[in-house]
Amino acid sequence: MTWLKYSLVVLVFPLLAFTGVHKYYVSITQVEYVPAEKSVQIISRYFIDDFERALRERYDATVTLMENEDTETVNKLMQRYLTAKILVVINGTEVPINFLGKEYENDIVYCYLEIDNVAAINTFEMRNTVLFDVFSDQKNIIRTNINNEYNSFILNIKNDKGMLNFK
Repeated sequence: MTWLKYSLVVLVFPLLAFTGVHKYYVSITQVEYVPAEKSVQIISRYFIDDFERALRERYDATVTLMENEDTETVNKLMQRYLTAKILVVINGTEVPINFLGKEYENDIVYCYLEIDNVAAINTFEMRNTVLFDVFSDQKNIIRTNINNEYNSFILNIKNDKGMLNFK
């Protein structure tokens, strides 16, 4: 009987130990400055269930993120949340962010944001605390293409902003 228990432990433990699902909390935000349009275009990608949880905990316990749902209400909640959690400072001045809309693809929601009337960028600072209030181990990856320079940084709850200098 002892041999049987030992055999089960030796055979089953490795299967259980290495096949468990580990949840990662990460988002990716792409920032691109388009001089011809004088705009900064931002696309943020989040896992739908994570973003939905944030909106439910913060605003409305009944909100559901999926195609063909109450788009106007969802858009207002997304705009409210994102503009509270993302701060952009260009050339030393905080700039307003416009929420343009969203799209769903598989288990990801793409959120489209834009900053208008940007003539030039000498310094760019972004604070992104999206989902930090829901997941303490959330990481937000920021990738930028500003003035034809590609940069990236990873933000977390202890380091929630990054700054780029183009002078």
